[in-house]
Amino acid sequence: MASVPETKATGTSRDRVTSHESFLRHRRFRWLKIATVLCLVCLVAYFAADVKPRPGGGTWLGYVLGTIGALLIVWLSLLGIRKRAITAGRWSLKAWTSAHVYLGLSLIVVATLHTGFQLGWNVHTLAYALMMLVILSGLFGIYVYATLPSALSTNREQMTQGQMVDSIRALDRQLNDAAQPLARAQADLVLAALAESPFDAGLWQRLSGHYAHCATRKAILGLARAGPGDAAIDRVEKLLVRRMAQLERLRRHMRLKALLEVWLYVHVPATIALLAALLAHIISVFYYW
Repeated sequence: MASVPETKATGTSRDRVTSHESFLRHRRFRWLKIATVLCLVCLVAYFAADVKPRPGGGTWLGYVLGTIGALLIVWLSLLGIRKRAITAGRWSLKAWTSAHVYLGLSLIVVATLHTGFQLGWNVHTLAYALMMLVILSGLFGIYVYATLPSALSTNREQMTQGQMVDSIRALDRQLNDAAQPLARAQADLVLAALAESPFDAGLWQRLSGHYAHCATRKAILGLARAGPGDAAIDRVEKLLVRRMAQLERLRRHMRLKALLEVWLYVHVPATIALLAALLAHIISVFYYW
């Protein structure tokens, strides 16, 4: 049998490594290098420009930097549209995301130099402030996507969210049957726990993971006060402890998912507001030109 050419095997290995490469390290930090070069060119141009008293938004250099910054902002805002088209190669989604991150960070330098460090209470500074808010929320997004997926996978232990819910429902059926011999007060504690849905929690509870009024925990504490010796109470208490463990796993799952998604509730609206403020900034500049 003919052997596979070495060059082909090497290429396949390289493709395999690339496919497992994170968007931050894409192509050996290609877009980090490009963004760094862009920042250096802008810095050199700013401090070398023969503009008195100093380069600002109203100078030729300010217009150049402003044009670069505006084009970058518009292009960066297209990532949401780009996610709906799956392609490979130079402009794969991974490459686009990598460029989005590093060119987005380069805006800190480009836009700050465009302002000439002249900020005030006007629409121009509003656009700058919104841009910084978008960048900061994006940095938080990078952090959560770099750290939380592994924690999410570890917490799930190869279970889906649906399987976690099914596990709790199975315990609930056992609890409902086991609680029949209990006294009214004790049965009411169990029924309150069974009526508690893990999905009724608000956003703050999901993000904080703090459930001060957990009915399942109250039921465990209430049955513990009855003291040992009663077989029915002991069985129900063991089932409640198992329910509590499953419930806590599901709550951790929802908390991690909420942390993965909540930054978008700032990032996306702030991006829309930034585009509106940028348009107002450009119109006002050319109106008073």
